[in-house]
Amino acid sequence: MSDTSGRGPQGQHGGPPGPYGGPQGPYGGPQGPYGGPPPGWGRNGGWAPPPPPPKPGVIPLAPLGVDHILGGTFATMRRYAKPLFGTAAAAYGLLAAVMIAAGVLAYVSVREHFQALYETDATFSWDHGRPLLIAFGAVWLVGMLATLAVNSFIQASCAATLHEAVLGRPATFAAVWRRAWSRTPSVMAVTVLLALILLLPVAACVLFFVSFIVVVLTQSSASFGLLFLLFLVVTPLAAWLYVLFAFAPAVAALETAGPLQALRRSVRLVRGAWWRTFGISLLAGVIVGVVSLAVRLPLQFATPAPPPVDPDTSTSTVLLAQLRSQFGLYALVGLVGTFVTQLAASVFLPLVTAVLYVDQRIRKEGLAHTLTDASSVPPPAPYEPPAP
Repeated sequence: MSDTSGRGPQGQHGGPPGPYGGPQGPYGGPQGPYGGPPPGWGRNGGWAPPPPPPKPGVIPLAPLGVDHILGGTFATMRRYAKPLFGTAAAAYGLLAAVMIAAGVLAYVSVREHFQALYETDATFSWDHGRPLLIAFGAVWLVGMLATLAVNSFIQASCAATLHEAVLGRPATFAAVWRRAWSRTPSVMAVTVLLALILLLPVAACVLFFVSFIVVVLTQSSASFGLLFLLFLVVTPLAAWLYVLFAFAPAVAALETAGPLQALRRSVRLVRGAWWRTFGISLLAGVIVGVVSLAVRLPLQFATPAPPPVDPDTSTSTVLLAQLRSQFGLYALVGLVGTFVTQLAASVFLPLVTAVLYVDQRIRKEGLAHTLTDASSVPPPAPYEPPAP
């Protein structure tokens, strides 16, 4: 496990880390708060205010307010739309291809068992059900792993894009893809560890809702009070843990840290700023929810009415007519709207978290000076293989 949390211009193990390569304190000397000349008396005897913070990219290199965090996120999405949404769309396209291929392979492998479900002269038994459960359970498992990889890749690509956006440098699709792909395993490991940490509170919440349904159906309230108290305890615990480790994916992507080191770094950065991190993250989630609702509501009102049902019509004919009424142009528009909303949300939320991470490092570790120096250095030229 690599440790890149340096104690100065270089990490613990030497080497030239980037501007996000670990905590660094503010530089000494008679500089102002953002690396410029200090404030003092002006030429005319008046007090000269401190210079504005440098802004080489999408955010000023100074402690950020909510307006700067959201504004920097939207500016990154606008200026770096191609690498951001291009990598996310390509990742989702790859996920769709994997799921379609897995579904087709599963259907081909158990086709004769699947036909026993709807053929009139076939008898469905456990001998048919067991292969179906195994095949489509494998499809579900492949889908979960592929979704985890895709979401981790998108988080890494957002952090890689923000790395260049803060410095005001261009970012190409290929460069973001390479950097995000190299950090995806670490971000995946962080996500799995975070899921394991949150497993107990989430399981307790699921148990509460299941028990609530059982209580309503059986009209028995013997253990409902205890389950409700458990719910009141584990819900804040889950929220506290989630926010405490919120910066771990950004740390894993930007500091090239291992999973456990990323979790520890996130705890150190969030400490003392939990409520601020929670509030801004909640605001970002509300923005995503409002935009998603604004897209889905018109589609709900535009849903075509199902055809009338004739009592003499067979069940299969009725179901086929219902399916036909829900497909066509409406289904295409709904699919496109859902995909665009999901694409924007998958980019927006990790970007907000990554900007919050940069803000905390500016506040706690004097990262603004390092970023100011890094923004004045031209990016390295892309590697070109020698001509044969």
